[in-house]
Amino acid sequence: MNTSIRNIIALMVLVATFVSCNQNSSLQAYYVDNELKPGFTSVDIPTSFLKIDETSLTPEQKEAYNSVDKLNMLAFVITEDNKDQYQEELAKVNSILKDSKYNELMRAGNSVDGKFVMKYIGDDDEVDEFILFGNANDKGFAVIRILGDDMNPNQIASLAQGINLSDIDASQVQQFAEMFK
Repeated sequence: MNTSIRNIIALMVLVATFVSCNQNSSLQAYYVDNELKPGFTSVDIPTSFLKIDETSLTPEQKEAYNSVDKLNMLAFVITEDNKDQYQEELAKVNSILKDSKYNELMRAGNSVDGKFVMKYIGDDDEVDEFILFGNANDKGFAVIRILGDDMNPNQIASLAQGINLSDIDASQVQQFAEMFK
């Protein structure tokens, strides 16, 4: 094979790789690309941060708790100087979440005040990632990724109820609330 044909093939492979990488954006890539940029705040939270008293959980809730590895949160807080950027970033996240790999669990809100959506990656019995995405048009948006192995949606819902009943120190979640005040 002569050199020009090899160069053409190499160029085609490079272009195909570049195009396929750009077409498959993910929340993980978005998170990594933006976590240190101005306007964004990111937090990685191990499940130990929640300080859940596992003795108060049912066996199903314990199994759900043990299936969660960590939570990642990326937030964009609106200021007077970044309102245009907010709209651009909000559109990017909405575009990523339209991908068919993100299955929708629920949606709430309105176009005036803001919206909330919960999605997941996986199947109905074994979920690898839950995504909570909410925006308040006057505050900003947050994307929370709940990462784990073979999480069960029903067990996670049961765990959420258990967390509501447990004694979690309010100061643990204060930093999240502060972002949107």
